[in-house]
Amino acid sequence: MSPFLTVADSKRAFHAAFPHVISPLYRRLVDELLVELHLLSHQRGFQADPLFATGVVQVFETGTRGYRPAEQKDQLFQSLCAACGLEASALKAQRDEALRSVGHHSLEEVKQWMEQQGEGAPELLRTALTNARRSDFHYSRLMAVGLLTLLEEARGADAMDAQTLRTFAHDTAEAMGLLRERVDKDLALYASNLEKLAQAVELMEETVAADRRRKERRLTGEAAESPEAG
Repeated sequence: MSPFLTVADSKRAFHAAFPHVISPLYRRLVDELLVELHLLSHQRGFQADPLFATGVVQVFETGTRGYRPAEQKDQLFQSLCAACGLEASALKAQRDEALRSVGHHSLEEVKQWMEQQGEGAPELLRTALTNARRSDFHYSRLMAVGLLTLLEEARGADAMDAQTLRTFAHDTAEAMGLLRERVDKDLALYASNLEKLAQAVELMEETVAADRRRKERRLTGEAAESPEAG
């Protein structure tokens, strides 16, 4: 992308591609993700590697749970990516391949790959590990989320509770050369945001259901009081 494009340029491109009203419940996520993707895409050392791809898809999918109308979600993601010079389908393909690659291996194997700078790892993940050790590497919280998501897919992860797996992710990130404190902070915030979103979606669904029940009762009452009903 041109280095002269501003955040405002990316926002205009996004709204042109996605001219729909976004519920206030999801508007903050969309705004923050748009700004983050814009800033990342303009970093000299940025590469859309498998860790990033897994993280951005995961953050979007978990952050838009309950989004209505559901049929607009794909367009929303495509518009966010395109506004920042990224290709949504390519990111999803990288994410899918990374999840498949990790799913055949144990957590300990994955950690060993990180400690040995990718030795023995699938080619796709070696790319991410090599990228993380570049002198111009630019860390993003999306990469921390991507790492945790990949670890959740590995054999043995389902036997761990959430906190234990997060600790494992911190150890693995440190073995990759990432700052443990930064990863810890980003994953803690990610977990907190997911919990708050789940509560908000549940409240929204309860409100919608209550409104529907009130409308049904009103319509039933009006039908009972009509002359035709007598």
